[in-house]
Formats: sequence, C-alpha cells, structure tokens
Amino acid sequence: MGMSVTISEATEQDAEQIFRLQYLCFQSEAALYANYRIAPLVQSLDSVRQELAADCVFVARLGDEVVGSVRGGLTEDGAAAIGKLCVHPRLQGHGIGARLLRAAEGALAEERGAKKFRLFTGHRSEGNLRLYRRVGYETVGTSQGTDGVMMIVLEKQAGEYAATA
Repeated sequence: MGMSVTISEATEQDAEQIFRLQYLCFQSEAALYANYRIAPLVQSLDSVRQELAADCVFVARLGDEVVGSVRGGLTEDGAAAIGKLCVHPRLQGHGIGARLLRAAEGALAEERGAKKFRLFTGHRSEGNLRLYRRVGYETVGTSQGTDGVMMIVLEKQAGEYAATA
C-alpha cells in the first residue's frame, strides 16, 4: 500500500466521510439480519455531525481517506458506550478495529472518567464478537435493538487492555 493507517480524533470535516463509510460497512451487517433499517444505515448526516460534536469520535486514515471510525460517550450509569465501529471492507482483518477501540477506550477513560466500557453487536455477528472478545470484552447480557435485531451486550473494565487483533 505504501502508506500507513493513522488513528486520530475526528474533526467536523470528517462527518461526510464517516457517514459514507458507515453506510458501506454496515451493509454486511444488514444482510446478516435481512434488515436494512438498522440504526447505522438510517442515521442522518446531521445526526453524525451531532455525535461528532458531543461524543468521543476517532477515525482511521489512509492518507486523506477515512477508512475506519468509532464513537463513544458516557451513559447515565457512568459506563462508556462504544458504538458504530467500522473499518472499510478492503482493510478489515489488519488490526485497525482494535486500534480504534483502544483509542476510544483511552480517551473515554482519561478525558471522561469512564470506569467500564459497554458495546452491543448483533447475535449473528461472529467476526465482531471475535474481535471484542480478543480485546477483553465479555458477554454480560442480551438486548433487543430498536430495529428488532437481538443484540449481545459486552463489557470490560477500564484498564483491561487485552492483546490486539
């Protein structure tokens, strides 16, 4: 490839690239459930911009192209909810998702005082479950998404940085 992927905080100028990337990346998730109304596919560009302003958002860049992203924010119980982790299909399997997770976890713990991290993934999303378990997340329950998809709830304590992908 000739370039290396860098991880950095997202800027307002990244909103459109994140929006397009998210739409591309979550097509495979939608296909798994035969449900193209999952939250990442119906989210508006304005909503992405609002998340950029309010949440901890990191991107993976290859040159000027955003090739991955993740978002996180504190919940009412003080945990950090991490979501919408995505990596461009052509770059999956190279540890970018794990690097994005580590960046978000570090910022959420240091800047926002998160003591634990929580994320959700669809029950059929084996690749996602493998990644999350490899980086230290454990299943703590299930939940039904607003789109009807059964979700696995995973958590880990802040400071538990397992091996990378």
